[in-house]
Amino acid sequence: MIGSGATRELESAKLSRYACYLIVQNADPAKEVVALGQTYFAVQTRLQEIRQMEEYNQLNTEDEKSFFLRGELTRNNLLLAEAAKTAGVVEPIDYAIFQNHGYMGLYGGLDAKAIREKKGLKKSQNLPDYMGSSELAANVFRATQTDDKLRRENIVGKEKANQTHFEVGTKVRQTIQELGGTMPENLPMVENIRNWKRVKNGSNSLVFSD
Repeated sequence: MIGSGATRELESAKLSRYACYLIVQNADPAKEVVALGQTYFAVQTRLQEIRQMEEYNQLNTEDEKSFFLRGELTRNNLLLAEAAKTAGVVEPIDYAIFQNHGYMGLYGGLDAKAIREKKGLKKSQNLPDYMGSSELAANVFRATQTDDKLRRENIVGKEKANQTHFEVGTKVRQTIQELGGTMPENLPMVENIRNWKRVKNGSNSLVFSD
């Protein structure tokens, strides 16, 4: 306890942007500084989405769009893994199960193994590397929305995290169905994206070569 009028020097701490984000998102929004922080991150997230959409809309070919979205899926899977770990999905086997729940929701009950079998891929072949732009976009949406839901609702526990991933995947699948789109398990494969090399041509647009 400090007496009336007494002061005490406090240590300063420098936090990363991500640490600030986690603190603000999990704090009481009734406090002004927290509300301002949550608004800031919401605006910045939306601005980033708009910038990404502008970049995506400038792409002309299926190859360019697939390459771009493959990078987006990689980035968002890393964020999803962090959110899942916070929820209690720690061990590699647990994360594999967690990922399978997302796939099963999005692919009508098919897990990663079943999807590979349906598409004629080997166990060693990484599914996202053979997805076209439509399939990649669906998986990016699944990853981003699951990440957001895990953090927003402070979900804790492996089973709850798995169920959340499944439910989000199912919602994305329902949306595709309502829009009259092709179910992701029925979309054609593409050449392994990792074999493509990103180079610039004279018109400053992206082309791909082996």
